[in-house]
Amino acid sequence: MEDASEPEQSPWAHLPDVCLRRVFHWSDDRDRSQAALVCKKWNWAMHSGSLWRSRTITFYGRPSREDTLELQSALWYVRKFAKYLEHLEVKLRNPYSTALTRKFQVTMRGLLSHLAKHNSHLVSLSIEYLGLDRLVWQNVVRARFLKNFAAFLKRMSKRLHYLNLKGARVTLEEGCELLNSLSCLSNENFLSEVNIEDFFSLHVPVYSSPLFHQTMSKFHRLAVLTFNYNCISDEVLNTLREHSAPSLRTLNIKCHIHDPHGQVVWGMSWANLAKRAPKLNVNFFFERVMRYDQLARILLAEIPVRSISLRSCYFRDPDWAMRPTLTTLLPAYWHVLQKLTLELSNEHEPLDDELLQLILACQKLFFLEVWAFLRVTFVERLLQNRAERKCVLTTIKVRIYTARQETREEDRLLRDMYRRFKYLIDSELNYFVVTYPMV
Repeated sequence: MEDASEPEQSPWAHLPDVCLRRVFHWSDDRDRSQAALVCKKWNWAMHSGSLWRSRTITFYGRPSREDTLELQSALWYVRKFAKYLEHLEVKLRNPYSTALTRKFQVTMRGLLSHLAKHNSHLVSLSIEYLGLDRLVWQNVVRARFLKNFAAFLKRMSKRLHYLNLKGARVTLEEGCELLNSLSCLSNENFLSEVNIEDFFSLHVPVYSSPLFHQTMSKFHRLAVLTFNYNCISDEVLNTLREHSAPSLRTLNIKCHIHDPHGQVVWGMSWANLAKRAPKLNVNFFFERVMRYDQLARILLAEIPVRSISLRSCYFRDPDWAMRPTLTTLLPAYWHVLQKLTLELSNEHEPLDDELLQLILACQKLFFLEVWAFLRVTFVERLLQNRAERKCVLTTIKVRIYTARQETREEDRLLRDMYRRFKYLIDSELNYFVVTYPMV
């Protein structure tokens, strides 16, 4: 006969450990800390390494009380479970004062020192948008942070596979010193994916620096490299061909109007790299680099281009005539181009026919995103061609700019169009089309 005084156990007490860890995986730090107090089993499950492999730490410029508590909690847990950490992401949001950057530098010094002593599993590190060229970074604070960070990278160099330093904005010498710290122990580094987009300060012609060429020669296992076009040169492409070609799969290249991009790169250098790296895909992201002569110098036929993004960022320039680009330049990639993103200020340059012909010419194009002055009938013609299997698009995202505030007629036509092609859109397409007054 059961003892009536014995309390009835909850079904949660018999939940398998693997299920318990799965539940805790989706819990935040506050819920985890409270759950650890329930019983010994839950406390033991909370110490499972699988729960602490990834961590994001956010430093806010003007933190609320909740933001401050979140930061303190994140730092405490990283130190407590440092030995399990595999993926670390650090975010610095809108630093507005020298006091904040000084606090960030001191905190990061302690954190990196602790990880260097107690962690042997870190494979992924991301610290974005440091903006070290801003005035809120005093020279001495900036120098201390870079020194501590370089020492940490040196300690972790044999384990790190992914490094993201996007938006660091360091000088050429500082940047190369940081990257070289990854190869201090063996004269080569083991990174397979690197993001150094906006890593160097603005207006720096990195492509002409022998120091940068030497730094890139130490990357021997690169699979994915994200950087700016001001780093591209024949020497850099030849270095990638010699040292990383067997593993190289993706180059993501950003070209901004304020970065030097007038250098001459020979098509033969691209052709030799593509030949040695047969799986290579190149993705271009242009921001306010829209003139045909600029684009023609960069977009060479020998490049295995998978994706192109052209954004005017709402700026207008009479020299930005897009028709030659759509009719002459981009069709050269008819056999390789898969993704096309256009954000144009073409109020006085109708491009409906040229854009549609380009889409139909590109045999592998499956993603299209366009923000431009277009007629509603462009979308109708595009859907009709898709229905007739004349293109292979699976994603269509179009923002139709209009010069009028009133768009009721265009909206009505879009609704009618959706009803007409409803089966195609619902069953085969990721579809979003909207009108947008530009007044």
